Amino acid sequence: MKHRWTYYDIHPQVDQIMELINVPRVIAQILLNRGVGTFDEARYFLKPTMDDLHNPFLMADMDQAIERIASAIQKNEHIMIFGDYDVDGTTSTTLLYLTIKLLTDQVSYFIPDRLKEGYGLSIYGIQLAKERGAGLILAVDCGITANKEVDQARLMGLDVIIIDHHVPGETLPDAVAVLNPKRMDCDYPFKELCGVGLAYKVAQALAEQVGLPDHAVYAHMDLVALGTTADIVPLRDENRVLTKYGLAMIQQTKKPGLQALINAVGLKQKEIVTGHVVFGLAPRINAAGRMGDANRVVRLLTTENREEADQLAEELNMENVRRRQQDSVAFEEARDVVENDAFLSEANGIVLASERWHPGIIGIVASRMVEAFSRPVVMIAMNGDTGRGSARTMGDFHLYNAIKECADLLIQFGGHHHAAGLSIARENVTAFQQRFHEVVTANATPEDFIPRLNIDSEIEFDEVTPRLMKLLKMLGPFGPDNNHPVLVSRNLTLVGAPNIIGSEKTHLKFKVRQKNHVIDAIGFGMADYADQLRAQPNRVHLAYTLEENTWHGKTSTQLRIKDIVVGDI
Repeated sequence: MKHRWTYYDIHPQVDQIMELINVPRVIAQILLNRGVGTFDEARYFLKPTMDDLHNPFLMADMDQAIERIASAIQKNEHIMIFGDYDVDGTTSTTLLYLTIKLLTDQVSYFIPDRLKEGYGLSIYGIQLAKERGAGLILAVDCGITANKEVDQARLMGLDVIIIDHHVPGETLPDAVAVLNPKRMDCDYPFKELCGVGLAYKVAQALAEQVGLPDHAVYAHMDLVALGTTADIVPLRDENRVLTKYGLAMIQQTKKPGLQALINAVGLKQKEIVTGHVVFGLAPRINAAGRMGDANRVVRLLTTENREEADQLAEELNMENVRRRQQDSVAFEEARDVVENDAFLSEANGIVLASERWHPGIIGIVASRMVEAFSRPVVMIAMNGDTGRGSARTMGDFHLYNAIKECADLLIQFGGHHHAAGLSIARENVTAFQQRFHEVVTANATPEDFIPRLNIDSEIEFDEVTPRLMKLLKMLGPFGPDNNHPVLVSRNLTLVGAPNIIGSEKTHLKFKVRQKNHVIDAIGFGMADYADQLRAQPNRVHLAYTLEENTWHGKTSTQLRIKDIVVGDI
């Protein structure tokens, strides 16, 4: 896929940062690109500590929440934790369950069924809590807009504490406490904690209140890294600290279920980084909720039985295989429909609907369709008279604003710049197809759908040293707001012939030279560039990230290609 290369400005403070913290030019430029301009900021970015975390009691309503939870524990009152079915929700639920379990046996959890009950705190869940004899519900990673449900819980004699990071509505639920840094009246210094980050804060505060040792909560940093990384929240400030230490905890986790999942993914002997979570562990955890019962995830993460752990990990692995198979079938169907439909093949915004598509996979398929057609795509899974849709786009086009212009045709919708969800009546699907195309046509140009590739710095191969590689690693963990630094090297020469590799022959592996330095390069999904490289082997320009590749016990530097330009640039 082609990109628009966008360069950061060369900062005038580069020389100053190089001298201040004794780093090469490239590292100084990358740090400045990320807003790091002083010695203290560099220390915090490169060497954060757990002491850099904020006091949990700075969060609005934390005092009330902890007082109510502690009271329930003291009175032997049953507490039910109600979570979401994704990685953030299930890890949040697990963390709170394991923490409270240290203090009382009167605690249980519930994850709703994605298809039967949908997202968020529900009347069914409240009734279930009542049946279990609960007096308190902790709604985690959900609940911030569940005003009616919280009112119903109160009528039934149940208290609710909301622990949610999603954007609040105009009126907060009438709960005992609403923990959400995005509240307008919350002075908590960091606003971008996800659900499991908030759960960790609650666990920290509870431990302080009741006298649990620090390590009792710190032992669950592995869960915090899982949920934070998978939820694609900005990896800065507290999220950066939590993820950095949590990834190290995953490496040495004592949880049999997480150990089994790591083994099932083939990561046992590897240093686990954010990419392993996003592309290895998270899809298997999410598959449980997409394809069936996400309560299995909490069972996996809480079990002490290794046999049960292995069984559940394999179950999630197979669910992911089934999910991928359904992804492939749905993608092939959707692509064929677009290519063979006179209107859709030319439409600037694509809307597709089918009864055959599983609601749990349409978001993934929509993303693949965007890559295939370079246009915004809405995939709708129909069920009876209504459908649930997932929309995706890329580049500069603002998807949520476009969906909003079709609001009168939708039952409900929500989302942001590049992703949105909606529900729609069957009778409005055709009208929505037409309207969405018109809205996209009126508000976008083809260039708006070409994704930007932000280039941190140009670099010469002689600058790629072992010390540079070590410092690049210290810039992690990588993710939103702190992506892998993308570097550019120009006027490279191909060494030998490019090799097309992979079981489906879609990847490209080759060597390139600049002056006297030769480095291996790999481009996943870039086999189509092989002929261009053969045609002009002396005019190669690469955008890439630097990584270490270990093969047969030997570690070498490798370029992971983000984009290739052959010829003039």
